[in-house]
Amino acid sequence: MENLQALKQRFGIIGNDIHLNRALEKAVRVAPTDISVLVTGESGVGKESIPKIIHSLSHRKHAKYIAVNCGAIPEGTIDSELFGHEKGAFTGATQDRKGYFEVADGGTIFLDEVGELPLTTQVRLLRVLENGEFIKVGSSKVLKTNVRIVAATNVNMRSAIEKEKFREDLYYRLSTVEINLPALRERNQDIHLLFRKFASDFAQKYRMPSIRLDENAVSTLLNYQFPGNIRQLKNLAEQISVIEEERIISASKLKQYLPDNNGNLPAIVGGKKDNDFSTERDIMYKILFDMRNDINDLKKLTLDLMKNGNVEEVQEENHRLLEKIYNNKDLEDLDIEVLNIPQKTSDEQEYDFIETIEEDESLSLQDKEIEMIKKSLEKNNNKRKLAAKELGISERTLYRKIKQYDL
Repeated sequence: MENLQALKQRFGIIGNDIHLNRALEKAVRVAPTDISVLVTGESGVGKESIPKIIHSLSHRKHAKYIAVNCGAIPEGTIDSELFGHEKGAFTGATQDRKGYFEVADGGTIFLDEVGELPLTTQVRLLRVLENGEFIKVGSSKVLKTNVRIVAATNVNMRSAIEKEKFREDLYYRLSTVEINLPALRERNQDIHLLFRKFASDFAQKYRMPSIRLDENAVSTLLNYQFPGNIRQLKNLAEQISVIEEERIISASKLKQYLPDNNGNLPAIVGGKKDNDFSTERDIMYKILFDMRNDINDLKKLTLDLMKNGNVEEVQEENHRLLEKIYNNKDLEDLDIEVLNIPQKTSDEQEYDFIETIEEDESLSLQDKEIEMIKKSLEKNNNKRKLAAKELGISERTLYRKIKQYDL
């Protein structure tokens, strides 16, 4: 087995963290085999180093090594990129093209961000892993390839499988051996070492003295979480090296370059932001629902007061309801007056003094959306630009909704 320290020097890996060393040891052990490897870890932890190590220490080291960023290739062309296509297979296919699996025959393919692959491509990839067979786009001829696949992802694969965005059988094929790289915040003792290495590299690159951190700045650096991991730390070292004239960096100066990730800003959970103000509709729906419940509670309380006429008894029976309505104020301070309604006699005409009216209120989100758009257009004299600005959506989205609802 190659010496671990020599391996780090060869591939420019800095750090002595026990989890990092364990990941490198696993890479060295699986390299001589043809086992599929899945490298996991957050974005920016340096996952691309592991497949290079595996390839260079394998019997395939003299053959092709191809790295493919699956997340950067459009869904419509990724099959062609990976497996190739025949002339005339689609518009623009003016000649035959070899895919990466055909070009890298006998070598290694690194599939970065494999969690972004479309489901149809995942089926093709599974066939390659099972028997080394693939078919070009637009062809019916089965081709064979002998490649070693190393994949990497920062996606939670278990969650992706549950959401049916990634095939479970493909996951188990790719992760025969799984190598996890720790986040930078979990390698606390390596942070300053990495910073010094980056500062030295940039000093040499830009022909200037290397920056150094004072004692307080080092403490600040070690306490920072680094959500962008090694990539963020490297960018930080480059920024300070280029911008700052002073070569000794204080804690206060360092903090100017560290984004505040502990602010009280609301987080957007679950992916893309919806520009059609769905969030506002959800909030409005909740407010309307709560208001309706409060009105029904008040109706019940009023009915009890008018039936019983005993304030103390009603207070005791509806204690929690009263606290809710009056925001937990002391009920003894509330001045509740009961109106005595004369009881009907046999000679009097019967009247219903209380009538419970069930209002057929529309809680349709679409109706509320149409109502908001109409009111905004009326308020702004049908000027779409001003109305869109008030609603918090783009003018294009507003125009689309006006056509959709025929306003």
